[in-house]
Amino acid sequence: MADRDAYVEKAKAQLDEWNAQIDQLEAQIKQEKADAQIEHQQTIDDIRARRDELQARLDELKQSSDAAWGDMKAGFDTAFENLSEAVKSAKKRFD
Repeated sequence: MADRDAYVEKAKAQLDEWNAQIDQLEAQIKQEKADAQIEHQQTIDDIRARRDELQARLDELKQSSDAAWGDMKAGFDTAFENLSEAVKSAKKRFD
């Protein structure tokens, strides 16, 4: 159970970091021309949707039974990687 708690805490910390990065990216796009703002806002909206999905999966993961933990964790890991790649990709495009 300690491993599970540590995993959840680590995931929550990473989500918090991504939230800060998303906010920073959104602040950057407010400085751009209108056309670029629209395109980049769509990217931010996509990332936020992925983040919200990941947060929901994390909430489910915290409530899961020991028997379901492995399967739930695998799904969470996939969503986690997807969000990680989306944030990295957006940061590269906005820089």
